[in-house]
Order: sequence, then C-alpha cells, then structure tokens
Amino acid sequence: MTEPTRHDTRLDRFVDNYSERTNGMRVSAVRALFAVANRPEIVSLAGGMPNIADLPLPDIAESMAEMVRTRGTQIMQYGSGQGEPEFREQILDVMALEGITAHPDDVVVTAGSQQGLDLVTRIFCNPGDVVLAESPSYVGALGTFLSYQAEVVHVPCDDDGLNPTALRETIARVQAEGKRIKFLYTIPNFNNPSGVTQPLHRRREVLEVCRAGGVLVVEDNPYGLLALDADPVPAMRSLDDEVIYLGSFSKTFAPGFRVGWVLAPHAVREKLTLAQESATLCPPVFSQFAIGNYLRNHDWKGQVDVFRDMYRDRRDAMLSTLHETMPAGTSWTQPAGGFFVWVTLPEGLDAQAMLPRGVNARVAFVPGSAFYADGQGARNVRLSFCFPPAERIQLGVKRFADVVRRELEVMATFGVHTSPIEPRMPAGPAPDLS
Repeated sequence: MTEPTRHDTRLDRFVDNYSERTNGMRVSAVRALFAVANRPEIVSLAGGMPNIADLPLPDIAESMAEMVRTRGTQIMQYGSGQGEPEFREQILDVMALEGITAHPDDVVVTAGSQQGLDLVTRIFCNPGDVVLAESPSYVGALGTFLSYQAEVVHVPCDDDGLNPTALRETIARVQAEGKRIKFLYTIPNFNNPSGVTQPLHRRREVLEVCRAGGVLVVEDNPYGLLALDADPVPAMRSLDDEVIYLGSFSKTFAPGFRVGWVLAPHAVREKLTLAQESATLCPPVFSQFAIGNYLRNHDWKGQVDVFRDMYRDRRDAMLSTLHETMPAGTSWTQPAGGFFVWVTLPEGLDAQAMLPRGVNARVAFVPGSAFYADGQGARNVRLSFCFPPAERIQLGVKRFADVVRRELEVMATFGVHTSPIEPRMPAGPAPDLS
C-alpha cells in the first residue's frame, strides 16, 4: 500500500511525533463549509442538520426536569460500557419498525452512530485492508476508514443502489489482487449523499453476493424511519442476522444527545464493548436516560410522522424548483426519504470550482468529490432539504440554478463543448421498493 504524502507544516513542532495514522485524517467538506453556510444571508443547502423545531420542547423539558428531580443521582453517574439495559430494550422497539428482531445483549450504545462506525472499523481494519463502499458514500464514513489506513474501493451503483453484478466483480478483482476485504459499508435507505434506496429484492441480492464472497455487511441506517412516500423497507439486518447494523436517534429525535447504537453478532458485540470502554469508558449516561424518558413518555412514533410530513414538504419544494429552474443537461435523484438530493451537472462543469461563485451568489452546497475516496464526483453536488424551510429551499435552488447557468455561459463563451443529458423528472409515481 502506498503511504500517503504528509502535508504537515514545520510550524507545528510536533510534526515528527504524530502517528502514521494521522496521514489519513482529512477535514470534512461539510464541516469546512459551516462558517460560511451559517451566515444569515446564505441559503445553506449543504449541511445535514435535522430540523428539531417541530419537537414538543416544553413537554420534553417538563418530563426531563421531573427525571432529574427523581433520578438525578443515577442518571448523572457512570454507567455500563455497553449501555443501560433498559435503554437497550427500548432500542429493540425502534428497530422492530423495520422488521428487526434481536436480543438487547447484542446492542452496544454509542456516542452517535459515527462512533459506532469508528468502533467497527477499529476492531476489523488493519492498515491496507479494503473497505467496499457505495459510489458515492457518506463523507464521515470515508474519513473514518482513511483514518484507520484502510483502502476504500467504491462499488458502482445505479438507480436501485449497489449493483450486484458490479459488487461481485469488485469483490473478485480485489481478492485476486491479494487484498483482504473486511466489510461492505452501505446505506441502503436514502443514501447519504445520493438519496437512493435499495429495493427489497436488491438487498437480498447484495446479501447473497456478500455471503458468496465471504464479505461482512455493515448497514448504516440513520434515515430509515424517515420514508416520505411509503412504509420503511425492511432493514438488511432483518434478512440476515450476521449484518452489523448502525442506528441513531439523531434524525428521529435530536442530534445533540449524541446517541446511536450498534447491533452485532454476539462475538462482535464483545469486541465492540471492549473498544467502547477503552474509548469512552461508557456511552453518555444522561443522554440515554433522556432519550429513554422521551420514548417512554411521549408519542415518539407520532413525532416521526410529524417529521415525515415536514420533510416531505421540503423535499417536494426542492424537487419542483429544480424541475422549474435547472438548465438542460442537469439531472438529479428522486429520494423517497432522508435528507438529500444528488445533482449531476452538465458535462464540463466542476462543482468544486463552482463553490466560491455559489457562496458569492449566497447559496452553499457540497461538491460531490467529498463523497468519494478516489477523486470521482467532479460533476456532482449534494443538496440538502432537511433544515431550511420550504421558501428558503426554493430561493436557494433558484440561486444555485443561476450559478450553473452562468457557468454554462462562460463555457459557451470560450467554446467549450458540452453534451447535455436529459434531466430526471421529479413528477410521477413513487418507485417500487418491494
């Protein structure tokens, strides 16, 4: 494996003390945009922050205050490295909505699903090991894999997510090169960043290919309950008990508590618990009790429905405005849930080069190259519809369309040839996910 080139500065007197692992660390493209995107005049279609304004905050505050008054000495103390037993039981009720049956002993509570991903990577990956990932894939996952010096190999996708034929060929090619594939990382529900969902038949095919190739599957599912057009598709874990499943309360309750979980086969759970104890001693105890209190005393399923209605309105506002304003040669995905739309720009445009001009036009977006480990994605953009209200989304998309149109005008002025592709229309029936 070729060692990455260091880009440290000699102004840092500790430069010779860092581990080789720090070579793989990189700044999140989304986090790098925060300072700009938070300016009030900017419409940010960049970040994936959920809208928690629709939560019944006064009721939640009252029940939490009562919890502190009656159980304060317990909920502010150290806890189990695996997570509180009662809370792990409640997590089973959440997963049951996607067809998962499990035992609470096989659940490990984490500081968000991001920490769960870090722990999974830590216990499986040695430097040079291969992680297979969708094309494109979640930027936070890519950063984690690279920080552990794993090699990310992207698997081609189509409108139904991972392509099983391409997956089979990729596994065979990587193994023929003498490399070890540690797992396939996939977001089958409303992929971040593409918004694409794997239908049930495709999930079965992917699992079959991985079983035949001896490849573990890690299913990341932060958006699964936020299906906007139909009931959630059964999780991959519901089809195969050897799938490692990552869940989160950040999208269905509130991200500030930083609570997620890993559901894993028993032997893997043991290793995860040891890794968790070495990282944090125990996951945040107060946060677990706070979310458990919410699940017990509030209509959390009804609140998920409130979120679904709100995000559906915002998604539809984005899709309709893209249809009305984007120039020919642009296409985009039709997410059935989640937070994101994946835009493909006309040939010849570069989203990263466009970004400063987008900021000048008072709209922020994430260039597609952030979601690849190998330099792909120059013509892609991730647009998020989760946080701004519908009217701000419409304004932001119009500004984005103006930026794209001006880029095309510059290309035309200098005689650059483009080959337009037909835009994917946002209207029409929901996709068949059975």
